[in-house]
Amino acid sequence: MKIPVNSCRFAAIIFLKMIRKLLDSPYLAYIALVFGIICIGFSAIFVKLANVPGSVSTFYRIFIAGLAITPIWIYKGSKVPPKRDLWLIFIGAVFFAFDLFLWNTAILLTSAATATLLANNAPVWVGLISLVVFRERLAAKFWYGLLLALLGLNILIGLRAWQTMDFNYGDILSIVAGFFYALYLLFTFDSRKRVDTITFMTFSIFFMVILLFVANLLIGNPFVGYSLGTWSALVGLGLVAHFGGWISINYALGHLKGTNVSVTLLSQSVITALLAIPLLGEGLSLNQIVGGLLVLSGVYIVNRRNK
Repeated sequence: MKIPVNSCRFAAIIFLKMIRKLLDSPYLAYIALVFGIICIGFSAIFVKLANVPGSVSTFYRIFIAGLAITPIWIYKGSKVPPKRDLWLIFIGAVFFAFDLFLWNTAILLTSAATATLLANNAPVWVGLISLVVFRERLAAKFWYGLLLALLGLNILIGLRAWQTMDFNYGDILSIVAGFFYALYLLFTFDSRKRVDTITFMTFSIFFMVILLFVANLLIGNPFVGYSLGTWSALVGLGLVAHFGGWISINYALGHLKGTNVSVTLLSQSVITALLAIPLLGEGLSLNQIVGGLLVLSGVYIVNRRNK
């Protein structure tokens, strides 16, 4: 059966009008935020499925995302940030590389849900660093949130671990990963205001690819020789979790209140926990549920401390 050309043209016009209407919609930023959170919610899932050393999965996450974003940067004019911003982006890239390297390693040592939850403590670290380094006066709500998060952290790690001092290294690495992500946020805050999202992400990825390539050479981890399933997971990690997720979230940050976005990002832990049940066969224990809810509540209060 031959479809008339006029019908195809009409359908194309309707489709383009729908796309244009969507792009002009005030709800697009919310749609992008939800989509981005779902994408990054798959991060720990892809790392688990890839099952390669954390430094390797981190390298391919960034490298594959770089292959996707570089053509967009060239198309938009290949802008180069000022020297001062380049240095800030480089320093931020060092911290972000440490964050992802530690977190991807932690995911292989603990559950995907726990690793994601504990790595989301960056707002708490930001507050503490601001207090100690920048002598910033913090509101009472910050301390309430911190105490609640610490209580949840103790429940999550477990009383027995404190009694025997036999901690899960994955849990510890996840907490430290959050600290490095906080440093990344603090060092790149000003440059993100001056440099557009695509340019910022392109140069951050460029620096991270070099750092992680050298790190893997020094550690001695192989770049090739993996199964088709592993490569599929690594491609998903780079394209879905990093490129698709962070492009969408950065778009939302440009159209919505930053405080609202940062609070909403906490739902990444919930997405990961729900996905891990059918995809990884990971269940949730009572202490994980109770401790996780307390940690999320504490971080939520920290995020809302200026309201």
